[in-house]
Amino acid sequence: MAEVQERPDVKRPKPFDAEAEITKLWAKCQSAQDEIRRTFFQCRAAAIDMAGDGADEEAVTLKAWEMKGKDTAKSYFPRVRLDKPNLVENIAKLFVSSWRNQGAVVRLQKSENPDEVFIVWERCPWPTAHKQYGVSMALDVAGCDHALQTTLADVALFANRKLKIETVKAIPRGEGACVRRLWLEAE
Repeated sequence: MAEVQERPDVKRPKPFDAEAEITKLWAKCQSAQDEIRRTFFQCRAAAIDMAGDGADEEAVTLKAWEMKGKDTAKSYFPRVRLDKPNLVENIAKLFVSSWRNQGAVVRLQKSENPDEVFIVWERCPWPTAHKQYGVSMALDVAGCDHALQTTLADVALFANRKLKIETVKAIPRGEGACVRRLWLEAE
């Protein structure tokens, strides 16, 4: 059998380094998340500028969060499992997933009540972004709440259920974590 000769003019591919590839993908993901937040605040600033003198910055910001919430709800519709028990848990998992995609460290915490769950944000990049762009921490909480409530209102309408969400604790208020209670009201 003839021996295969190495050709010096042909470059051999480097061996695959999974850790290096994961590190590159992680960095690209974080960069995309940062770009999304920058775009949010750039669009907010443009809307305030377009509104002119005396623009209500809080109203503009809450409208932006509302639009974000409505768009999020649309992405949830195909994934809301109306045919399964634990509707509240299913919806909470959708919130957890979408906030993780935004760079948050967030988890679901079950309750003894099957129609209630808690969503716990241990870290969230939005307060830092609000600070970077000179937007108050109070408006961070109000905007996030508005987005979550808007999303849930549209999902509740879609599911024909009385779903509610409230903020129990918030990172921007110095409470160490954001905790939201999500529940199904009795019919």
